[in-house]
Amino acid sequence: MTKLKFLIIAISAIFLVSCQFSENIYLNADGSGKMEFSFDASELMQMAGDQMAEGAGDEDIDSTFTFKEIFDEKRDSISKLPIEEQEKLKALEPFSVHMLMSKNDKKMNVDFYTDFKNTTELQDMFMALNAVSNLKGQGDAKVNDSSNLFSSMGDGGNSQLSYSFKDGVFRRSVKVLDKELQKQMKDSLGQAAMMFANSKYRLNYHFPRKVKSVSNDKAMFSADGKTVIVEYGLMDYLSNPEVMNLEIVLEKE
Repeated sequence: MTKLKFLIIAISAIFLVSCQFSENIYLNADGSGKMEFSFDASELMQMAGDQMAEGAGDEDIDSTFTFKEIFDEKRDSISKLPIEEQEKLKALEPFSVHMLMSKNDKKMNVDFYTDFKNTTELQDMFMALNAVSNLKGQGDAKVNDSSNLFSSMGDGGNSQLSYSFKDGVFRRSVKVLDKELQKQMKDSLGQAAMMFANSKYRLNYHFPRKVKSVSNDKAMFSADGKTVIVEYGLMDYLSNPEVMNLEIVLEKE
């Protein structure tokens, strides 16, 4: 099984089973850092691990690669996209992917990650998810398909996701442009909505110094006070992405 085929299967798995999503940010004092978006589809391995392992040659997969490698494989399909969308995909080439599939341990995890120079670059992560989840090999890929689950979660056709870090204050902001359209996007999930009922969306934000305050009263903290954790049910997040807007104030240096 090629890296691209496994990646498409892994992403498609979120439409078949309950998954756990994590948005992890490791922020440095100068505003640079690392972002990682992870999803755990181990439930799929519990249900169909033997069949998937057969397709992979009955071997475990533990692979890391860049989006550039994926796009090189899909060069012909990507060439059929409008120039603007091709440029968006090209901008994602530095992003990396780590895939793990273990038949014996019944695990299936995919992590997307990249370093960033400042927080304004963070929304590109969701552009990456939109792009890859729409590359089906049919020559009709779309970067911002409103029916795409990731478009509903982050920076898509009906929402604007942004991050900022200034003067010790970190902000995560999602603005839904059309409330009715957002409801339609959620309703379009159909039977998948029932499978997502147990799925969670978690934010794990790691800061260079202790946190003074968080705007969300559901926030939890690490023992050292430098990590903020916020978790919602995935369907709650899809219904209203703005529920996970955050303002986090760090203690003075």
